Amino acid sequence: MSKQSKTVQSLFAGLLAVGTLAAVNAHAVPDQPTHWEKCAGIAKAGKNDCGALDGSHSCAGQATGNNLKQEWVYVPQGTCDKITGGSVAKIKPAKS
Repeated sequence: MSKQSKTVQSLFAGLLAVGTLAAVNAHAVPDQPTHWEKCAGIAKAGKNDCGALDGSHSCAGQATGNNLKQEWVYVPQGTCDKITGGSVAKIKPAKS
């Protein structure tokens, strides 16, 4: 094997290693929140997390309209107040 061929192979291996490391870092998972809050008034139709606050239904995915005050979704603590129309219904610790 010639010196030039070895150089090309080494260069290719180095580029492959750098590309692999970049791909791994691009898919890193961010830290998960330590607390979640029920945020009412922001759920889209059929996308609520669980039963309505007013007891009109008891299952996820049964919201009949967008942004209804009795429908909620879990969001990281401190997020709900930043969303237009959102109101905090309850805060709970995250599962560890």
